[in-house]
Amino acid sequence: MEPVTENRIGQRFSSLHSERKAAFVAYVCAGDPDMSRSLEVVHALDRAGADVIELGVPFSDPMADGIVNQMAAQRALESGATTHKVLDLVRKFRETSGTPLVLFTYLNPIYVYGFSDFHRDAASAGVDGILLLDLPPEELGRNREIHETHELKHIRLIAPTTPPGRIPQLASTSEGFLYYVSREGVTGAQTDLAQGIEANVAAIKEHSQVPVVVGFGISTPEQSAEVAGVADGVVVGSAIVRQIEMNQGDSGATLAAKVEAFVKPLVEGVKSV
Repeated sequence: MEPVTENRIGQRFSSLHSERKAAFVAYVCAGDPDMSRSLEVVHALDRAGADVIELGVPFSDPMADGIVNQMAAQRALESGATTHKVLDLVRKFRETSGTPLVLFTYLNPIYVYGFSDFHRDAASAGVDGILLLDLPPEELGRNREIHETHELKHIRLIAPTTPPGRIPQLASTSEGFLYYVSREGVTGAQTDLAQGIEANVAAIKEHSQVPVVVGFGISTPEQSAEVAGVADGVVVGSAIVRQIEMNQGDSGATLAAKVEAFVKPLVEGVKSV
């Protein structure tokens, strides 16, 4: 499988593919614990070696998120984060970095912003892809106001509970990469990996023309390395967000340094395979 190279996401995966390496994908909520320190955290993820950075758009009802990410969204909203400010953060990050950025969000804030307007403004700011957690692809054809454009790569989710008959549709319509959720339930770090990851990733790859990354519950370098051996990428989110929660009283530079120190071994675990 040769990843497409249409934008920064494709270019990064293509480069990793040629090196026979998996991608490290890092997630944080934009604006957590506030906008200025959040930007420093995102730069820290970049310095630590993240291949793709996922930014959560703060939302008041993040139903797919566990308590750690829910609290991150709450901190961001309480500090004044908005969708427009998230795009401002992206613009500032783009002044010095070309690392691929994906927005991880729910439909509500994008619908309120204006679906087409958001795609245009996000792409202009420097966003490369979007993962809309609660928008089934089937709804796109039924609602004129939520028509996908080519300005952002639209990334799909596949979960262990996804009916087998639906996997080909999701896999074939995913752009940039495909996100395999390795366990049922909401987001959150786990002490053990879910069962059946290798077999499930292999089954999904039969239908996918883009890389398959695995997330939900990965929190240690050892787990990162194990997943990197069977997938095209590894996603770590809640474990990083937990570092922000634990150190939210620190200055931006100190918080960023702690996040960077935590993420580096995770990246090294992925690259060790």
